[in-house]
Amino acid sequence: AGFNTNSLTGQFGGETMDKETWTAYPSEALMGCSWNKDLMFELGRSMGAEADKTAIDGWYAPGVNLHRNAYLGRNFEYYSEDPLLAGKCSAAAVRGVQSQKAAVSIKHFACNNKEANRFASDSRLSERALREIYLKGFEIAVKEGNATAIMTSYNPINGYWSASNYDLTTTVLRNEWGYKGFVMTDWWANVSGKNGEECKTALSGMVHAQNDIYMVSPDAVAREDDLFESLENGTLKRADLQRC
Repeated sequence: AGFNTNSLTGQFGGETMDKETWTAYPSEALMGCSWNKDLMFELGRSMGAEADKTAIDGWYAPGVNLHRNAYLGRNFEYYSEDPLLAGKCSAAAVRGVQSQKAAVSIKHFACNNKEANRFASDSRLSERALREIYLKGFEIAVKEGNATAIMTSYNPINGYWSASNYDLTTTVLRNEWGYKGFVMTDWWANVSGKNGEECKTALSGMVHAQNDIYMVSPDAVAREDDLFESLENGTLKRADLQRC
């Protein structure tokens, strides 16, 4: 869940820092075991300072999803099975990183609780479970950590993919929580097509939902997305694009 140390180098004081000079931080699962918000802040501050020294602008983390079972493929990237603990730890880490002028992108918003079939595995749950369990950590990270960016998840939630889910990214995140940052997708994420099917070209729904950035955009252009068509038929407004 840390910086990509496999291929990146940075410049600091005229000296190149290669991957052998980077700090190996403990996994978020171990960080969560500390129950120590002050320590999470200091760890975040250390990561942010290291990012600055190695010419890195941001961190695709922390992960705020929950440990739903022991076999989840990315438990090491998430703090806990408890949303309050996960939220408090991530908020402290976010404040620490951002205190050093580095950006964060908390992820994966939301209900990304398994790796198998993660592009299409539908997370079906009640609104109460969604709000009290699966969104609570993100809410804390947004409100107490003031996170600069959020990455949406691959999976659909109750049949609708999160990258184009207006209720998730606008109604809850922006309107209810007062989030002012930007929203980005995970790499080559699916969106919901015209009939709700799995799709990668119906980007008008993503724009309408205020998911601001599609990763990675050259691939979207190559797939001939529906943005021009939607502008011409009036289902998407120019203001929607300007807002993104």
